[in-house]
Amino acid sequence: MCASRLMFVVAAVLAFSLGINVVAEDVEWVSLFDGKTMDGWEKVGNDASVWEVKDGAICGAGPASMLVSTKGPYKNFRYRAEVKINDHGNSGLYFRTTPKPGFSDGYEAQIDSTHTDPIRTGSLYGHCHVYQQLVKPDTWFTYELEVRDDIWRGRQMTRIKITVDGNELYEYLDFGLTFKEGHFAFQQHDPGSRVNIRKVEVLPLAD
Repeated sequence: MCASRLMFVVAAVLAFSLGINVVAEDVEWVSLFDGKTMDGWEKVGNDASVWEVKDGAICGAGPASMLVSTKGPYKNFRYRAEVKINDHGNSGLYFRTTPKPGFSDGYEAQIDSTHTDPIRTGSLYGHCHVYQQLVKPDTWFTYELEVRDDIWRGRQMTRIKITVDGNELYEYLDFGLTFKEGHFAFQQHDPGSRVNIRKVEVLPLAD
């Protein structure tokens, strides 16, 4: 057994004895996009909107619609995707949404660098807002979420941790338990918006 493997095993055993949950990075992540086709994704909304694969990325354009992952539902998980939004564009990364969602169904991690809506990338729309531009338009960035139900001081709630390009922004505690479980989706907000998505992955966590 190599030294690095031995160190991981020792750390895992120690963590187990202390009751710490250990996740092997990049081992159990499940890809939701094959980089070539729209398999596993379904458009919901305006028929004139366009979702297609170009240069290894899902591209959304045209009138308002949603692109929903047919896998799921998911409750507790880590989720990440690489995203790019155009100048003045607007989109959203949805989670715990319905199989046929509208814009208000499910949690939305905002995707917006310069749109007239001042709520920017990094925001949990309607819950916790970021107004600073963290990502320039037409620039790839990595969005990562950690979502799990938990108990804090005897109260049930949902923890939602938001990370952009490796920088953890905040952990929002939703005591309203607004959305229980559901699917992942991306938003095509308006005809002036063009969103690109690649490397979409989920890591389910134990309930």
